[in-house]
Amino acid sequence: MSHTVLNETGNTFHMNETQQMIADMIRKFGKEHILPKMMEWDESQEFPVDVFKKLGELGLMGVLVPTEYGGAGLSYTEYVTAITELASHCSSIGLSMAAHNSLCTGHILQFGNDEQKKKYLPKLATAEWIGAWGLTEANTGSDAMRMRCTAVQDGDYWVINGTKNWITHGITGNVAVVLVRTGELLDSHGITAFIVERGTPGFRGGKKENKLGMRASETAELIFENCRVHKSQILGNVGDGFVQAMKVLDGGRISIAALSLGIAKGALNASIKYAKERQQFGQPIANFQAIAFKLADMALEFEAAELLTMQAADMKNRGLKITKESAYAKYYASEVCVRVATEAVQIFGGYGYTKDFPVEKFYRDSKLCTIGEGTSEIQKLVIARELLK
Repeated sequence: MSHTVLNETGNTFHMNETQQMIADMIRKFGKEHILPKMMEWDESQEFPVDVFKKLGELGLMGVLVPTEYGGAGLSYTEYVTAITELASHCSSIGLSMAAHNSLCTGHILQFGNDEQKKKYLPKLATAEWIGAWGLTEANTGSDAMRMRCTAVQDGDYWVINGTKNWITHGITGNVAVVLVRTGELLDSHGITAFIVERGTPGFRGGKKENKLGMRASETAELIFENCRVHKSQILGNVGDGFVQAMKVLDGGRISIAALSLGIAKGALNASIKYAKERQQFGQPIANFQAIAFKLADMALEFEAAELLTMQAADMKNRGLKITKESAYAKYYASEVCVRVATEAVQIFGGYGYTKDFPVEKFYRDSKLCTIGEGTSEIQKLVIARELLK
């Protein structure tokens, strides 16, 4: 399937050379390093760290990081292509790559000082270190300003106590950017971002979640018990954390839209192939309008979701405000990927319900896209607020 992107005049054009190169490279990589073991990782919930080390060698763990810090120095357009292509093979790998790039690495890239960038970005961009990002808690998902994880100043140090939940790479991550409350409850300037390294006393991973889908992407708790972190580990200023997190999530939503596109693309391509091969009543099921029309709707929704995603990526590249556009893309693409994956299972019939065919996994994986990095309901809230300003 060809990708379309928007240029400044709003005209569409095909994949640029770099995007094509990335897509080809990932297809080859996926065939060799992902597809043979994918279902094994899914069954056992193994987080395949070595795959991410290899992705690091290809420059895909620091896509947006400038070359001076060891990254690929590419734009959001190429980033969307990379996630989409990875997720069309295995959504778990796509999700972990996206979370590493957009959240942990992205936060340090956007808000770190020069010293912090020099210290952490080269390690993250090459996947020498895997990154985690901690905002959510057990009782505060969308309602992040009621977080209970706190940091109290003690001289040159801050003492962190509390737990973060649903954290990608919560156990394996070598470094985490963590948002904690340093001020009053519900104060948007009462939250601060800290960089905390694995091995810091009082900091550990907790329970690993047993998930419906995305099972090879590790999701776990971060636990802080009197964890002392030096003030040099603060990103920006004390109290900047919440505002930073909202900006990080704006970009992060593009990555979840891209992840959704990958799942939809994988499910649609599998469905087209199967519909041409599967015979019923003496002919391929693709000849039946009931199936052909399903495919037409799936393709149409995929294309529309892709245009919204590329629009947000293009605007992000140009440094424009993307709060509404990234919410459009994330909301629409995530709902589309669930619909496309659902229809794919239907087209495959009984086989679609088995683990021998790829659409069963796309179906399970798809649902997270409507939940993570802001639920569909939260996206509607963001869009409505922007429209009514």
